[in-house]
Amino acid sequence: MQTGRGRRRRRWAELTAAAFSLVSLTGCSVVVTGLASPARPPVTDVGVGDTGVVGATDEEVDVLARNALADLETYWGEQFPAVFGTPFEPLTGGYFSVDPGNADPAVYPRGIGCGSVAGDVEDNAFYCVAPDAPNSDSISYDRTFLADLGAEFGRFLPALVMAHEFGHAVQARVGGPAASIAAETQADCFAGTWTRWVAEGEAEHSVLRTPELDELLRGYLLLRDPVGTGAGEEQAHGSYFDRVAAFQEGFDGGAEACRDDFGPNREFTQAEFTDAEIATGGNASPGQLLTIIETSLPTVWQEVLGDDFDPPTIESFDGDAPGCAADPDLDLVYCADENLIGFDATDLAGPAYEEIGDFAVATAVALPYALAVRDQLGLSIDDEEAVRSAVCLTGLYAGQFARAGAGDTSISPGDVDESVQFLLTFGREPSVVPDADLSGFQLVDLFRNGYVDGIDACGVDSQ
Repeated sequence: MQTGRGRRRRRWAELTAAAFSLVSLTGCSVVVTGLASPARPPVTDVGVGDTGVVGATDEEVDVLARNALADLETYWGEQFPAVFGTPFEPLTGGYFSVDPGNADPAVYPRGIGCGSVAGDVEDNAFYCVAPDAPNSDSISYDRTFLADLGAEFGRFLPALVMAHEFGHAVQARVGGPAASIAAETQADCFAGTWTRWVAEGEAEHSVLRTPELDELLRGYLLLRDPVGTGAGEEQAHGSYFDRVAAFQEGFDGGAEACRDDFGPNREFTQAEFTDAEIATGGNASPGQLLTIIETSLPTVWQEVLGDDFDPPTIESFDGDAPGCAADPDLDLVYCADENLIGFDATDLAGPAYEEIGDFAVATAVALPYALAVRDQLGLSIDDEEAVRSAVCLTGLYAGQFARAGAGDTSISPGDVDESVQFLLTFGREPSVVPDADLSGFQLVDLFRNGYVDGIDACGVDSQ
């Protein structure tokens, strides 16, 4: 975040304490995925030669990739006619598994996708279609790179990469967005709708367990463009939030949402740094950040709810929550009687700032602030509905701040990515979102709903 003029600096410890509690909620749309039906037969692996993956081995990464490719062929064979009105034409150029550091040219006599050499796919995977090129309409991948991704972010990630590249094959058949960032995020959306199908136990060869969804979202952090990349760059793929939001849109809304929602007016959070942001990485100092939070939250909510909104006081505490908190171990507290918001500067704000960035702290404080919003609207603050709504309203705050600023402050590139990181890293801690029983995937989905769709998505009537 950045501010347009100098502001007074205060340390975390100079703010005093308040109290807030989050419990679980049901008022907003969020997907709860289950395991494959026990009535279905167990999944089976595809044989080495059954999908025609040139260069494939019996290594796990190749097994996962060809399982995914076989299931993708099945899925799009079923969905494509229903969504696009014509039969799906299978890829004609094939699939290529490559170890760029140990590739035998004799295995690839016509090269890999579109005639490329093995080195062209290093640390990458790509779909390629080009008139008159050898192996056009094909998918190629660096299996060592995908194996590393899977080791760090879960065994399903190689399958997710296949689903993304297959999404480009879908675009090649029906036409896709002209802008790179729109085309890439639409492919993420297509990957999301296939992933939902797998999560519901419909795939013959691939399986996805509910906890693995959190790992998938964490993996997208590695796949985002560098923070500060312009959305109009020739090879732009999108920010962390842009890519995660597109994936979840497909997961929630199906292939029709991917078809319809990636036109020229689609909003992206990816943006270039200003000169000032280059020097700071887009992070305000702790003293500036506190003032930005104290200014932006009331500014946004008074814009949304009107001047009758009474902004709560925001204060910090150090380690133990104040007496008005429902639980002394909470890191975020809301005291309704005192109209106070509190956050733990030592155990939450400091680590979030250091590990993620400034807007992670703003996201944290926005959670109990959203309960204050609900309280002033006469809505519950201590039930299952309230917690979902609070996460959604936190997304609304971020979206409003990103689009219109707040006073003389504005969001920097990468700030909304930090919201996703905060929810995945800290959101499942009982001291942050206690008794909610929400996965990181669900928390991010609720936040996305509020960011994209506004107050109507959050079970709140502002009138």
